[in-house]
Amino acid sequence: MNNKTSFSFEFFPPKTAEGMANLRQVRSELAKFSPEFFSVTFGAGGSTRDRTMDTVLEIQDEGFGAAPHISCISSSKQEIRDLLQAYQAKGIKRLVTLRGDIPSGEVSVGDFKYASELVEFIRAETGDWFHLEVAAYPEFHPEAGSAQKDLENFKRKIDAGADSAITQYFYNVDAYFRFVEAAQKLGISAPIIPGIMPIYNYTQLARFSNVCGAEIPRWLRMRLEAYGDDLPSLRAFGVDVVADICGKLSQAGVDKMHFYTLNQAGIIGQIIRQL
Repeated sequence: MNNKTSFSFEFFPPKTAEGMANLRQVRSELAKFSPEFFSVTFGAGGSTRDRTMDTVLEIQDEGFGAAPHISCISSSKQEIRDLLQAYQAKGIKRLVTLRGDIPSGEVSVGDFKYASELVEFIRAETGDWFHLEVAAYPEFHPEAGSAQKDLENFKRKIDAGADSAITQYFYNVDAYFRFVEAAQKLGISAPIIPGIMPIYNYTQLARFSNVCGAEIPRWLRMRLEAYGDDLPSLRAFGVDVVADICGKLSQAGVDKMHFYTLNQAGIIGQIIRQL
């Protein structure tokens, strides 16, 4: 592994006091890897807004970099403006800026339709106060009309003022390299940080992948299915697979990686140590 590799870790805001206590322990374990920041997700339609902010502020109070996700779907400009002002007042300097998923049964998408519009709005409201991360999709967004249109949509987010991007997870490392190359050909020079998803169990991973469009290669799917209910063996195999992906990224000069933790630390620690 490149000794200069830096890590960041994504959490979701816990719903219970027990969940919050667990997350504090997880943060303590992941802090050993000197993360650049911890990010905290934002529920569909802003359903976790208060818990996201509470979690972010607690992380910041512990002395870590904290980056709330901010989603614009179903939000008005004034609601986003209030949220930006609240984060500015607390000294938060980084945002993960997303369109977000349309909640089930939602009729109105709010004042913003695309993440590029949100990025543009944040820049107009706050200038260069925030470092803005946006999403990128090496295997293309599930709603994309074509690979080219998806790349053009990504470029719009960068042109609107995004500083860098974090990708959806992938298990085909060539998809990431090809996406970065295609983005560079469009004139995109912003860093594109690979998103890394540890393998916790196959059913959960298949459900996530069906929603987000991330491919589980057939060879990997067949191996994972073969483990059945033997989670320890599946996870040990998954550590090897994901560590190999991270190793290939590092060998290619990638010096930042973003882990989707699902509020767990053990498997991620094994992956990083295996590097």
